[in-house]
Amino acid sequence: MCGIVGYIGERQAQEILIKGLSRLEYRGYDSAGIAIVNDGLAVRKKSGKIAKLSESLDQSPLRGCLGIGHTRWATHGPPNDVNAHPHESTDGSFALVHNGIIENYTSLRDMLSGRGYTFSSQTDTEVLVRLIEDVHKRTGLSLGKAVRQALSQVHGTYGIALVSRDDPDMLIAARKGSPLILGVGEDEYFLGSDAAPIIEYTRKVVYLNDGELVVIRRNGFKVFSVDEVKLNKKIHELEWDLEQIEKGGFEHFMLKEIMEQPDSLENAMRGRLYDAEPWVQLGGLMDAVESLRNASRIVICACGTSWHAALVGEYLIESLVRIPVEVEYASEFRYRNPILRPDDAVLVISQSGETADTLAAVREAQSQNVPVYGICNTVGSTIARETDAGVYLHAGPEIGVASTKAFTAQVTVLAQIALRLGCNNTLDDAQMSEYVTALRAIPAQIKTVLKNAENIESIAKLFRYASNFLYLGRGPNFPVALEGALKLKEISYIHAEGYPAAEMKHGPIALIDQFMPVVFVAMKDSTYEKVVSNIEEVVARDGVVIVVTDAEPGELDHLCEHVIHVPKTLELLSPLLTVIPLQLLSYHIAVLRGCDVDQPRNLAKSVTVE
Repeated sequence: MCGIVGYIGERQAQEILIKGLSRLEYRGYDSAGIAIVNDGLAVRKKSGKIAKLSESLDQSPLRGCLGIGHTRWATHGPPNDVNAHPHESTDGSFALVHNGIIENYTSLRDMLSGRGYTFSSQTDTEVLVRLIEDVHKRTGLSLGKAVRQALSQVHGTYGIALVSRDDPDMLIAARKGSPLILGVGEDEYFLGSDAAPIIEYTRKVVYLNDGELVVIRRNGFKVFSVDEVKLNKKIHELEWDLEQIEKGGFEHFMLKEIMEQPDSLENAMRGRLYDAEPWVQLGGLMDAVESLRNASRIVICACGTSWHAALVGEYLIESLVRIPVEVEYASEFRYRNPILRPDDAVLVISQSGETADTLAAVREAQSQNVPVYGICNTVGSTIARETDAGVYLHAGPEIGVASTKAFTAQVTVLAQIALRLGCNNTLDDAQMSEYVTALRAIPAQIKTVLKNAENIESIAKLFRYASNFLYLGRGPNFPVALEGALKLKEISYIHAEGYPAAEMKHGPIALIDQFMPVVFVAMKDSTYEKVVSNIEEVVARDGVVIVVTDAEPGELDHLCEHVIHVPKTLELLSPLLTVIPLQLLSYHIAVLRGCDVDQPRNLAKSVTVE
């Protein structure tokens, strides 16, 4: 959540900072600001969109080659100009931007107030600024050392960047629980919450770990641990390309990412599926296969859309490998004092690899000496570094807040994990061949769904004013019902609920009337006849039915007013196809309602605070 950018070099910082902030808009924000050093320190910040800040800067530009910028997602205090970042020291000598939450800010504020400091904002960040200022003045330490000492008194999470008018050749950054990446150029350096604001200028990056602080100058950088030990950091090469974070002619990132799914799934399978054997090779899990295969139970932790993918994974692993699976909300996992046994294994799923709750689940499992494996999309992310082993999605950057291609890539990777664990174990060669062939066919089948989806927009036009939706599915398509409902809620602000189809009779059926659209996933699988019976029950109560199905054309037309066809595939792989029309339905409804599809209100792409 929020976004940090920083620059030090020979170029004018303002353009780099504003462009960087624009590339971080997808993370979610409600205000933005920059601070630039040039014969002094100048701060400009505005509530609302970055465009407002940019307009202000067009009228009165800030010149200088050192600066920091920030997009804020409000935690302490409402969105307004005063609470926006950067925040300055009392004497205006330095400015700081901050992602995260300072949990003990109240006690620190009280202490600092007792020492005569005043506060103009309601933020926890201004408390951190005053704390650094206080340490700097009382101890006479250099600003870098004062930052380190101040951070040692802080409880909570932070990613910070700081510049000072008194040292126009220094940019300080530190992190604990909130990601920061240092981009390494030729006599210039870039700072970002992720790679998006950096990739245009350099592919060389350094990933900061928790408890690390970096002092950046034009001729180099030094990274220190919290106890002031100098660290040697490896420089990594970014996998992203600039064009991957551009819209590429699409009206919205979400639509672009829906349409990219044939390619993203190909990438998630490339070099991993072998027809001849048949065989699945997951290099990141090579040394973990036997540990997973011998686990008495696999616990999967995730949040949001990743949690829905985990539910599909539960069906895949239990059906194909016959190992019990429990799917947990990562946000609740550590708070209920979970019971983990030595022969358990924990699998965590996160698109960004930075989700705070999921990271907490990783650390809880590790504290109980249980192996933890990760599935994430972002190379070099914290989850990728802290888990024992794992698999990358290779889906490419996902900018739209409402996750689409990450969901299908996660399910694809989970299917490959299940096949790898089942190979030469619970699955014979014929079964392996059947699944490998079916999985390989999915990208082409998704292309078919996308090409034949013209009726989805017409359905959206009919239901864009609906107040409520119900999504129903069974078996592995029950999680698809949850995901379809979540997508509609996220971007169109229509209330929607997903249920197992049979659970409709246990409460939700009371809501059904001619004004309640009900979306069914009714694939011709082991549950088809039961789902058709549920459709009959809705129709008998004047409900309006939209169905996603692989049934023959005309087979369900007598029951359902709106039928969306998808190709046939194996039952356990069908979520990869049935979710596509639901993504498109939510997208078109949101567009027709005039909603901000890529940046829905109150949401952030990467939830890095609890």
